[in-house]
Amino acid sequence: MKSRTIFSVASALLLGSALAGAQDYQYPFQNPSLSEDERLDNAVSLMTVDEKIGTVVGQGVPRLGIDNPGSTEAIHGIVRGGANELPNMGFAGQFQQGGEAGQKKQEPQMVNSTAFPQAYGIGETWDREMAHIVGDVMSYEARYYSQMTGRNCLVLWAPNADLARDPRWGRTEESFGEDPYLVGEMVAAEVRGIQGDDPTYWRGASLMKHFLANSNEDNRYSTDSAFGEDLFRDYYSYGFWKGAKAGAKSLMTAYNSYNGVPCMAHDFIKDVLYDEWGMDGTIVDDAGALRFMSSAHHYTKDINESIKLAMEAGLTRFIDSNFDQVKAAYDGGYISDEVLDACTKSNLRTMLKLGLLDAECPYDEMEFGDTAPWETQEFKDKARLVTQKSVVLLKNEDNILPIDTRKVKKIAVFGNRAEKVLKDWYGALPAYSVSPLDGIKAAVEGTDVEVKFQRWDSDGSAQKLAEWADVCIVCVGNHPATSPDWDQMSIQSPWAYGTVAGDGREALDRRSLQLETEDLIKVIWQANHNTVVALISSFPFAINWTQEHVPGIVHLTQCSQELGNGLADVLFGKYNPAGRTTQTWVKDILDLPNLLDYDIKNGRTYMYFQGEPLYPFGYGLSYTSFEYSNLKVDKKRDNFVFSFDLKNVGERDGEEVVQIYAKVSGDDAAKRLRGFDRIFVKAGETQKVEITVPAEDLMLWNSDKHQFELNKGEAQFMVGASSEDIRLTKTMKI
Repeated sequence: MKSRTIFSVASALLLGSALAGAQDYQYPFQNPSLSEDERLDNAVSLMTVDEKIGTVVGQGVPRLGIDNPGSTEAIHGIVRGGANELPNMGFAGQFQQGGEAGQKKQEPQMVNSTAFPQAYGIGETWDREMAHIVGDVMSYEARYYSQMTGRNCLVLWAPNADLARDPRWGRTEESFGEDPYLVGEMVAAEVRGIQGDDPTYWRGASLMKHFLANSNEDNRYSTDSAFGEDLFRDYYSYGFWKGAKAGAKSLMTAYNSYNGVPCMAHDFIKDVLYDEWGMDGTIVDDAGALRFMSSAHHYTKDINESIKLAMEAGLTRFIDSNFDQVKAAYDGGYISDEVLDACTKSNLRTMLKLGLLDAECPYDEMEFGDTAPWETQEFKDKARLVTQKSVVLLKNEDNILPIDTRKVKKIAVFGNRAEKVLKDWYGALPAYSVSPLDGIKAAVEGTDVEVKFQRWDSDGSAQKLAEWADVCIVCVGNHPATSPDWDQMSIQSPWAYGTVAGDGREALDRRSLQLETEDLIKVIWQANHNTVVALISSFPFAINWTQEHVPGIVHLTQCSQELGNGLADVLFGKYNPAGRTTQTWVKDILDLPNLLDYDIKNGRTYMYFQGEPLYPFGYGLSYTSFEYSNLKVDKKRDNFVFSFDLKNVGERDGEEVVQIYAKVSGDDAAKRLRGFDRIFVKAGETQKVEITVPAEDLMLWNSDKHQFELNKGEAQFMVGASSEDIRLTKTMKI
């Protein structure tokens, strides 16, 4: 196990004296030719105790010319503040951390940024490039804000590497899905997008969250996530590990305990994050977690002991602890100088990688032009592309989709999710938004197609409108802020409360999997069987009746500024959908174990689920069809190379998400995702697909040896279009 190296103050000063005399730098830490450790150790040696404590509570070091990096929520767009379309939802900037005022030229207050689909929808793209685009756009806009306002926001609290092991989890919307490999690949891609391609500096610092096993909201401040070492490695920490391998140095710990120890004071911070994975950047607690160690977990006697145990465990920064609080703990002997220096060094490393210790950094003077990034057509197109790719076609009986405007002349739109693009708790505030109704109207503009809308059916008039229409489109789903639908009287629901049992968000788990508005679907379908449902939701619903009766169903998530255009592009055939489910959609809440049962082997996820799903993991349809053939698996050095032919046998160009599953000797899971790619194939053509799976990605954790191993023996490889739609198999010994 590695140990942190702390230079003595005396040796650091001697080094600084020798170098400073030979260079044009006031301090050695400003010299980019020195190693990171040399620079950081010198900076720490020059700081006062108060300045070191300042970094622990999120400050820079103004006396040494080191700016505060600032931070921002960034799940699917950076959150910079501003009013929501709901008048009293003034929560957007609650946890933003900014830099010291007056660092740079002050500009008028800006509140907008590019709004992508929720992370759950980004996951449904099954496309690493889309996750990279989201990260890239967010850090670009973060630099724009930092340069134009003088208020840095360079640490992005993203991506969320938590696993959506249960659809009742209130923050399912923030996760890429239930599978560790899929989540790990998307996390790694977004990390690379956020941090950029420069070999020395980051454009933004990726701070992943929430480590570890944080997928229940109710009582999360005191609950304990209990499971074994194998699930720690093979499941819950896997996505974070992939993010660390992609270059992430920082993360946020979770509120809950893991096997009896609060995550913010757990040994795994040093033993796993720092010593094994090299995550020597900013390790931060979640808001309020410090006080919950004593008041909720009853793990410590007071705030001083909480500070002591957290910092000794390796936590380097407290989100909402003030300077006086940490200084009192230091003065009381709860924090040693060695621990304080180590925490300070980690926090400074983040600032160093962002270029804040240097006179010049490639990102300091980026040329943005006269137009804000989110106002450019390029960024609008990116939001639309990610939205298009996120749409999952769940059902298409008798090819009701895409809608043919040569035949369909009357379209009736219904539902409480048709008129607005809603904002969630951590969503960006876009400069504009296109609602589903607006997108549908725009798609038929210039034609002789007529579109009419009615939200509800309280007097039978909606059924009459449905009878009038050639096709009915019902837009329904949850409210991402759990707020009542009271038009302009809408208000933000109180913290941890909602008005609908099937809704959830941070601090509130779902009480039901039922879609409250499914009765509206029934009423419309009764009047006109040519009905399409657009389920716009942050998580799965048990829409059993709808699946049985309604011929057309699509799913996409909330919040994208291009939601309406992306939906309409799919409904009218401008874009052939290829999104895939990222969770097992169950039929009944009774299919799920207790929400606090974190041992997924008791029936969770496609790997261990024993029932019949409504929609299996990895499921999604297309407007065309694909055939798989000629599977070959070759072992080349430390890689397994899968090659096969993918033929588009339909009449439309389209994409197929090819998925590789494996079951190796000794594995108790039914199968595990080990590779995937989103492949475009023109109609009638055949694409030769080759996917390389490193042997490392086939390994499982050996709890006896405390290491990953590739189990020897017979392995079954499966290639298909979903976890249950396996087209090709091959068994071989490894």
